[in-house]
Amino acid sequence: MHLKERYDIAVVGGGIVGLASAYKIQLKYPNLKIIIIEKENRLAAHQTGNNSGVIHSGLYYKPGSDKAKNCVDGRKQLVAFATKYDVKHEVCGKVVTAVDKDELLYLDKIFENGKVNNTEGIEKITANQLREIEPYVEGIAGIWVPCTGIIDFVGITNKLGELIQMIQPKSKIVLGEKVEVCEHVGDDSLVVTSKDKYTAKHVIFCGGLQADRLAKQDGVKLKERVVAFRGDYYNLTELAKTKVKHLIYPVPNPNFPFLGVHFTRMVNGDVECGPNAVLTFKREGYGKTDFNVKDTLNALSYLGTWNLLSKHTGFAINEYLRAFSKKRFLETLQRLIPSLTMQDIVPGRSGVRAMLLNADGSMQDDFKIIYYNRSLHVLNAPSPAATACLAIGDKICDMATVHFNLG
Repeated sequence: MHLKERYDIAVVGGGIVGLASAYKIQLKYPNLKIIIIEKENRLAAHQTGNNSGVIHSGLYYKPGSDKAKNCVDGRKQLVAFATKYDVKHEVCGKVVTAVDKDELLYLDKIFENGKVNNTEGIEKITANQLREIEPYVEGIAGIWVPCTGIIDFVGITNKLGELIQMIQPKSKIVLGEKVEVCEHVGDDSLVVTSKDKYTAKHVIFCGGLQADRLAKQDGVKLKERVVAFRGDYYNLTELAKTKVKHLIYPVPNPNFPFLGVHFTRMVNGDVECGPNAVLTFKREGYGKTDFNVKDTLNALSYLGTWNLLSKHTGFAINEYLRAFSKKRFLETLQRLIPSLTMQDIVPGRSGVRAMLLNADGSMQDDFKIIYYNRSLHVLNAPSPAATACLAIGDKICDMATVHFNLG
């Protein structure tokens, strides 16, 4: 190992939040030298590259929260960015569908929430209007959300990386190096990876699924813990995917922390349906039987995990059964599109999402970014973080300006 050139800022994590943050800082301070360190051999290898590819509207999030504000602002920035740089995307719209009377009250609440959050263009629709938009969906009422879309988040991430290096050729992206130690020595931080050492004045940690571990490594006294949930998808066959014109979502159950299984058109022409949500035994494991001893012990030794499972035991069991049963998965899909059959769906990919879990079993609902020990840590960036990435980047740039004395 040998010491590399000194950088102004090191960004740990090559997902979309890390790249968007580096890009916003580079844009505002073009003379700064920034190094981005990613442990995989490509950018956007985990949450960014394995999500549903949806440009979220801001419909569901608590008014006034960072999620709500950053989603709406970030969505507009994201679409403008994708249009300017020719990244695949389409603002195709979605329907949120109520299939029984018990869901109508919460449908109304979501609608009012969307209006407060300035989710533009939303409107309540009747069963007849729903059939006009999505002929194969059977529901009693719904919400039409025209500003929802689909996008290539990997393409966005790679473009951000290109632009950073165009603005400042001395900035650098390092792949295939895992950060093992970060030490603050004098006026600098020494970042030791699996292959090399780098010096930087400041560090921004955007570690996603490893965010809590990186924070503790840096001395942060973190009470919460990242717990990972895997989501499995099925794809519709060529014939069946003609039954989906836009994006189709259920009314989420307010008692559970996930939006529910939905249908998503993808930028490559596929139509995915999913995901479910199951506790995974490997933070970066995408197979149903993937297992890692350290990750499993980390999850099962945490009181928050057991409190979460005890609160939602029936839900958790059903999600596990559905993960291994195509028939159960199909039955969930048939609530929205009853004409689907076993022959219409084929196994697809999986994604893993990081949830920052409190000891009482509740999930940290909003984004959480802190300054500690001369570093910034993105501790919690769940959905809609990919949609909101450029707005989050603005926030991190502002925090870096203040705490790193960049101005």
